[in-house]
Amino acid sequence: MLDLLGLDPVAESVYRGILAKFRDIPELCLRLDLSEETVRAALDRLSEMALVRVSAEDATQLHAVSPHVGMELLLARQQADLASRQQQLEASRAAAAQLILEYDGGRASGHAESGVRYLDGLESIRDHLSALRGQVSQELLTFAPGGPQTTANMNASRPLNQQLLERGVQMRTVYLDSIRGCPDTMEYARWLTEQGCQVRTVPSLPNRMIIYDRTSAIIAADTGNTGAGAVEVTSQGMVTTLYTLFENVWESAEPLESRRAADPGGLTRQQAEALRLLALGCTDETIAHRLGVSPRTARRIASGLMTFLGAGSRFQAGVHAVQRGYLPTVLE
Repeated sequence: MLDLLGLDPVAESVYRGILAKFRDIPELCLRLDLSEETVRAALDRLSEMALVRVSAEDATQLHAVSPHVGMELLLARQQADLASRQQQLEASRAAAAQLILEYDGGRASGHAESGVRYLDGLESIRDHLSALRGQVSQELLTFAPGGPQTTANMNASRPLNQQLLERGVQMRTVYLDSIRGCPDTMEYARWLTEQGCQVRTVPSLPNRMIIYDRTSAIIAADTGNTGAGAVEVTSQGMVTTLYTLFENVWESAEPLESRRAADPGGLTRQQAEALRLLALGCTDETIAHRLGVSPRTARRIASGLMTFLGAGSRFQAGVHAVQRGYLPTVLE
């Protein structure tokens, strides 16, 4: 029954036997009809999992930790394994993306034969974005991660966005929730809505992305350094997939002037997202990047969540979050 938590049937039966007061190896062998070798092997596994130890009162007797503590230990181990696999998956995705970009960059840096074109460097990205802005005629959809915007970027974007809106281009932009704590960025976002742009916010975004007339899309090649390079996608299938991603995020996002109340459990959407990232084993730097806040703020949020959950470690915070229903049993 506990095999899903990493405890095989034999080890589980030995653990249950010790809980039932079968305190030494001979009695366990007799009561469970197991060989001494099998029982000792099971005890080794249980000891590694910190579920069984020698009794402090009698060195000849065995002691099993209570199920309340034991099951939490098993959940914590499983949570750690899940976080490790998630990190391996993210590393694999990054390696695969890098290989694809290197292949496309070396094969067709100036062409888009396969529907994918690599743009190398900030100047190349800016020049291409400027050309696309001049061609867009109907719709411009944007994911804008990074949190609060710089004054220079906002000043440079105002006339460009105003021109697009005056041409009748429908614009929708998704920012991070963290901009709500920045008066300058909020003022700029409100200005956009006054000009006719629709603006919403979410706790985190997967990448920087711009979709032009549902015919082409630009995504950052490196989520940690958006100026290093970008990929233009023109394949209709890939653009449709990215458009579907945008619509799904848009539906879950909050309108700029509408702030959803905290969940019944007392967590804001930003805190809930931080908790999900925390449970996946993300570092403070990664959490800060995904939420668009400073590393110091990310550490403060993580510390507050651990206090809120009464957890002594990040993995324990993940276990408690799952037990209290703040997180699903399988994280994605």
